[in-house]
Amino acid sequence: MELSGIGIWSGELRYGDEAEKREAVAELQELGYTAAWIPDVGGDVFGALRELLDATTTLVAATGILNLWMHSPSEVGDGFAALEADFPGRTLLGIGVSHHLLIDNSHPGEYTKPLAKTRAYLDELDEVAPTVPRDRRVLAALGPKMLGLARDRADGAHTYFVPPEHTAAAREILGPDKLLVPEQAFVLHTDPGEARELARRHTGSYLRLPNYTSNLRRFGFGEDDLAGAGSDRLVDTIVPWGDADVLLGRIKEHLDAGADQVAVQVLDFDRRGLPRRQWRELAPALLTV
Repeated sequence: MELSGIGIWSGELRYGDEAEKREAVAELQELGYTAAWIPDVGGDVFGALRELLDATTTLVAATGILNLWMHSPSEVGDGFAALEADFPGRTLLGIGVSHHLLIDNSHPGEYTKPLAKTRAYLDELDEVAPTVPRDRRVLAALGPKMLGLARDRADGAHTYFVPPEHTAAAREILGPDKLLVPEQAFVLHTDPGEARELARRHTGSYLRLPNYTSNLRRFGFGEDDLAGAGSDRLVDTIVPWGDADVLLGRIKEHLDAGADQVAVQVLDFDRRGLPRRQWRELAPALLTV
């Protein structure tokens, strides 16, 4: 799948009010965004993708990521085939192994070899009929080995909570022809204190997960940066804040480093609603890339 332009990454598009989600994703397409990325922590993820696809005509609906512990390969193959039959060429499955802190309660002791688990899952997925073709799936990948698996067994990688330097390193491992879509969080707000306070709601939860902290250490962040909800340096790197030009600059850094698309996650002070005002305000600048 060729995926370019700017996508939107949004948990609210996965779990929010159905009528509002349909209206919002239709507006995203009208504004010029090319994809909607949604997370998965269980439940009917294929039903959620169907809602987005049914409300649009060209937008790609993607998972960022489909949690492989929560969906059997046969379920995934059937779910993808049903969407492909009704909305051909518009579904991309990001598949990932998640984090042991989130999986240990439901699968105690099993989250020991995430690379082996992912490889085995892909083996099963390749054997079921219908399956998900390799060119319609990407892997959640941070470290070199998982990026290598994304290169060899999928159409590329969807990365999350990463600086542009990681995008450059990922492109080198993936090679020139694989898909690479980093997520980029952002706060559309110019007051430093308030913007960083909102950003730390986001960084604080992810800095509890070793997958992310181990990855950030590879790119020069030390223990002081990773403590609590993160240093100002880390927060400003992972969640830049300011006006549209700030976000545009960061997106260009990812694109220059080798990204095909950037999936923008706009953080809002109101956790319950969709950041539709920000999506509208950002669109004229972002959609020039």
